[in-house]
Parts: sequence; structure tokens; C-alpha cells
Amino acid sequence: MDTDGRGDQASTAALVSRLSEQVTTLVRDELTLARMELMAKGRRAGKGAGMLSAAGVLGMYGLGALLVTAGAALALVLPVWAAALIVAGALLAVAGGAALAGRRQVRQAVPPMPEQALASGRQDVDAFVAAARNGRNR
Repeated sequence: MDTDGRGDQASTAALVSRLSEQVTTLVRDELTLARMELMAKGRRAGKGAGMLSAAGVLGMYGLGALLVTAGAALALVLPVWAAALIVAGALLAVAGGAALAGRRQVRQAVPPMPEQALASGRQDVDAFVAAARNGRNR
């Protein structure tokens, strides 16, 4: 080892420089992960909102069909309104299925926090703190 201490200083400077580079890379990677996770959740929320909109439209068609059915039931006794009732029931069943699927998509997208990135960041900080403590105890 050098008696003037320059070898230790160069080594410490190199370690600090490498640490700075690694922390920068780590932060950049964590931000990329968070952005990707938020984009995926945004897409899922968009799909859910689209499905809920489709459910609303189909529900309105179902309501219209029920109104036609009621009118046909009053005007005629059996055949016309029975057919209209079957069509209205099918439309309402499709609307219910779309509403359930849309609600499931929206629930999976909320809350819009990048949970995986946060957990990964916590693990990185914990590992860094543990390494710093172990290095200090040598």
C-alpha cells in the first residue's frame, strides 16, 4: 500500500464515480419500469371504459326493445311481443356481460400507482443500505 495515501484516494474516487454511475442507471431503469407499468394500467383503464360505454349503448337498445315489446304486447296478444321480449332479453344479457367485463378491467387498473417499480425501488434501497452497513463493519 502507498505510504502517501494516494492509492486509497484514487480507489475511493473510483468507487464514488462507479457508485454515481450505478445509481444513475438504477434510477433511470426504475423510472422506465414505472412508466411502462403506468402505460399498461392506462391501456387497461381505457379498455374498461370502452366496455362500459358499450354496455351503456347496449343497455339503451335493450330499454328501447323493452318499450317496443310493451307496445307490441298491448297491441297484439302473443306472437309479436314474445319475439320482441326475446330480443330485448338477449340485448340486456349482452349489456350485463359487457358491464361486468368493463368493471373488471377498470378495477385491475386502479390505483394507477407503479406498484412493481415502487417495490423494486424499495428492494434496491434496502440492498444498498445493507451493503453500506456491511462495508462499514469490515
